[in-house]
Amino acid sequence: MRRKPERDPQGGRITVLGAPGWRSVLLCAGLALAGAGVGWLVGLLADWLLTLPWVPMQGPVRLVGSVPVAVPSAVGAVAGLALGLIAQHEQLVIRLSDECVVLTRKGRDQTFPRDAVAAVFRDGKQLVLLGHEGGELTRQECDLDGGRVAAAFTGHDYGWVDADPHRAEFRRWVPDTPGLPEGANALLTARQKSLDKNGSSDDDVRELREELARLGVVVRDEKRRQYWRTVREAGRAAG
Repeated sequence: MRRKPERDPQGGRITVLGAPGWRSVLLCAGLALAGAGVGWLVGLLADWLLTLPWVPMQGPVRLVGSVPVAVPSAVGAVAGLALGLIAQHEQLVIRLSDECVVLTRKGRDQTFPRDAVAAVFRDGKQLVLLGHEGGELTRQECDLDGGRVAAAFTGHDYGWVDADPHRAEFRRWVPDTPGLPEGANALLTARQKSLDKNGSSDDDVRELREELARLGVVVRDEKRRQYWRTVREAGRAAG
């Protein structure tokens, strides 16, 4: 966890929360080493398979076995390092000031003015910002330490709460659920398909959450099941 106080151009205090540099280095190094180990094993396995006359696809196996052992190890190391860099790129970074909250993931910044944020809380491993009408301004995967995140928000006098104040309003979604705005069932159906296939971190799942938010529907996921509630005012997208 990195918590770094800064100053904005107007002299206000800024707090930045993100994964510590040492953890990112360890992640990349560990995945690179693991990839190198897998590549080395693949090279050894190819050599062994070539001794068996019944092995299918002998052409590709012979190709792998013909290169020096260091080559698949190097390829595996590069692949592991790439996975580590991708994981680092997808981690959430929170930048707090007394004027706004800036959330950064995958190089994309989302800025929420202080007066638009009514409450902030953690829902499992997700960070949620609520607007004044009860809609979710955003819901983001957040692996940062919960205590430090809470301390940072309260330190800037944001309305941190320990649990979702609207949790009791959520209902389990099933196809053709009555009481939803027009078009919401179709979006929830499409979202369920993406959720089942790729999980809640999928970009389509997030985009469909935003579309539902514009209709005034808040959705949360639990074990790939969707739960929903409506808000008093549509048009506030949740990222």
